[in-house]
Amino acid sequence: MSGHSKWATIKHKKGALDAKRGKAFTRLIKEITIAAKAGGDPDGNPRLRTAVAAAKAENMPADNIKRAIQRGTGELPGAIYEEITFEGYGPGGVAVIVETTTDNRNRTVSEVRHAFSKNGGNLGESGSVRFMFTKKGIIAVPKSAADEDKLMNIVLEAGGDDLNDEGDNWEIITEPAAFEAVAQAIRDAKLETVMSEITMIASTYTKLEGSTASQMIRLLETLEDHDDVQNVYSNFDMDAKQLEEVAG
Repeated sequence: MSGHSKWATIKHKKGALDAKRGKAFTRLIKEITIAAKAGGDPDGNPRLRTAVAAAKAENMPADNIKRAIQRGTGELPGAIYEEITFEGYGPGGVAVIVETTTDNRNRTVSEVRHAFSKNGGNLGESGSVRFMFTKKGIIAVPKSAADEDKLMNIVLEAGGDDLNDEGDNWEIITEPAAFEAVAQAIRDAKLETVMSEITMIASTYTKLEGSTASQMIRLLETLEDHDDVQNVYSNFDMDAKQLEEVAG
C-alpha cells in the first residue's frame, strides 16, 4: 500500500483531521454544492450521487444535504465556489496534488503556496505531476472482518478490479464508476471498513525516511487542515512503523 493509503488508513483510525465531524461536514457540503451545479438529481448526476452517499456515510442530516443541493442548483442563495487544483512537490521530491474548493481564489492560492514553502515543498506548473496519477476507488477491510475468498467473491461480483494483501487489511481497488456498487456490496455484507474513498493512485512511489518523512507528514497535515482543501494526493511511501511514529 502506498504511503498515501497508509496515511489515510491511520488518519481514519485515529479520527484525525478531516474525520472530525465539523470538518468532514464542511468538505462534503462544498462537494455536494459544486456537484449539484450539473443537476440536482443524484440519479442523473454521478458526482452528486457519490457526494450524497459520502455525506450519508458520515451521518449528515438529510436537511443539510438538501440545502447543499439547493445552493448548488441556485434554488437557495449561498457562497459561489470554484475549484482549483494545485500540483507541486513535497520534501524529497514527492509529487503532490491538492484539490480545493474556494470562494476566494487569491486567499487560497497564497495559503497553499505558503503551506508548501513552509514544509519543504514548492508548487509546480499545471500538469507537472498529474500524469503520474490515476483515479481509483480504494476500500480497506480489516482481515479480521472477512477471509480472502469471501471478500474476493463480493468484490468481483460487484465489479471491483483487484484485492491486495496489505498487512492487517485487505485493499480493494475499483474503477471510479464501480466504486459505489462495490462499497454498497461491502455494506450489504455488513463488513467493517477502515477506509473507503475515491482517490488518485500513483504509478511510482518515492520512499521517505527520517526527518524528510516527518516533514512530509507535517505538509499533509497542514494542507488537509485547511478549510478550502478537499483532497490531497501524493506518491510518498515509508515504512508503516515509521509512519505510525511520525503521525503520532
